[in-house]
Amino acid sequence: MKTLVILAHPNIEASRVNRRWKEELEQHATDITIHEIYQAYPDWNIDVSREQKLLEAYDHIILQFPLYWYSYPPLLKKWFDDVFTYGWAYGSSGNKLHGKKLSLAMSIGDKKENYTPEGSVSFTVDEVIAPFKASINHVGAVALPYFAVFGASFQATDEEINQSAEEYIRYISKYQNEVELNK
Repeated sequence: MKTLVILAHPNIEASRVNRRWKEELEQHATDITIHEIYQAYPDWNIDVSREQKLLEAYDHIILQFPLYWYSYPPLLKKWFDDVFTYGWAYGSSGNKLHGKKLSLAMSIGDKKENYTPEGSVSFTVDEVIAPFKASINHVGAVALPYFAVFGASFQATDEEINQSAEEYIRYISKYQNEVELNK
């Protein structure tokens, strides 16, 4: 079973974490397809039909992006708005994502301890990503646990980032196996 990674980073070359994750993903190209939406749509004119067909072809879909300002990059928001259409993703005749496994892989700039009610963010990551979970539930897909690395902005060392890349592949493999067993 293959996994589709929708990679949404506005400046992948400047990214320490997402660039390293992409490099690791590329080493597993037989099992993982990477679709970089900032590369595919530099003009922001999303080919909705192409994107919908791509999503239909996979049972395991990961949205990979940097979490900043407690949300996602603007092109990923537009992608959601354009691609998850009434009659395709939801509504009386829209169920193309029903039963698919969706997850998030995020690089988070701040420290993990700040994502607690007592921390400087005052919210957990689960609370911050609630709109994603609601959207996934709304289209009848199954929200898998998120994958994240904290301290992506400054604190994470190269060694920690490399380790997170290896953990990311293990995370994907775990859910690929689960999806395959449930078929």
